[in-house]
Amino acid sequence: MRYYLRENTLFIRGSYRSLSTGVGGGISTVSTLLNHTVRPDWDGQEPLRELSVVTTGEGLPGEFFGLLTTVRMQHLCILQYDWVTVFISAGIHKGSSGTINIIVCSSQGMSDAALAGAIITATEAKSEALIGLGHPFYGTPSDAVIIASEGVVVHPSAGILTEVGHRIHAAVLFGVPEALRRHEGLVVRDAPSYFIFSRFGGDHWVEWLPKVCPYYPCHFKGQSCEFCYCPFYPCGDESLGEWVKSSSRNGPVWNCAGCTLLHQPGIADYLMQNPEASLRELKMRRRKKQNEA
Repeated sequence: MRYYLRENTLFIRGSYRSLSTGVGGGISTVSTLLNHTVRPDWDGQEPLRELSVVTTGEGLPGEFFGLLTTVRMQHLCILQYDWVTVFISAGIHKGSSGTINIIVCSSQGMSDAALAGAIITATEAKSEALIGLGHPFYGTPSDAVIIASEGVVVHPSAGILTEVGHRIHAAVLFGVPEALRRHEGLVVRDAPSYFIFSRFGGDHWVEWLPKVCPYYPCHFKGQSCEFCYCPFYPCGDESLGEWVKSSSRNGPVWNCAGCTLLHQPGIADYLMQNPEASLRELKMRRRKKQNEA
């Protein structure tokens, strides 16, 4: 999975078996997921064409699932819980009007039944979050959800008691209030907020803020922190890391603490400009720079 922003659109790229309740939704294999903020003067007509114009302008193929919102992507919340990443934009106006969009991406494959079950799990968590905030409703009329997974199917279902369902529920339950606070101006950020589920010192969510990171610099002075949480993780490239035995769970985990590839400013800048660049391409650029030095 690779995701990036272009103005007011979130693009998520990969090869997904996906189920969408949004415009032109259904169940299909797609290469692009997007959450697009419409212009203030948009008339609401031809929503599928609106999304098609966005993907065409980005030079992307026609197989996509997309969502529409009036919420600015600046207020987007991104939550990572192991192999599950959840993207939430949320805005509520008078009464129950507004839009809460949820996109769930799993790097572990899910069956079609699990994709459908995950929509139920995510919706239950959203409703629980809204009730917890004191709202007398379970959602807005224009809410939409996309569930997407990559790879070989390892999850036949996604109820709240399953491994994948538990992660989805936890991310949505925590993320919806955070997204609403940002839209309402109660929390001010100049870019999307990124949260990671941490087990260090007890299970909890942590918002990563590069400007106040207590570990800076964790590698070297002048490092780039744009990709503190690497989009290639776990890459499995043994020139960059290694598999080690986990002290807290069964099986090995990928340890790449010594990798500085994406902390090098030139490499980080290149990946931001070319978000679909491969790991091999980035390593070649680093090698070329080293040879030129």
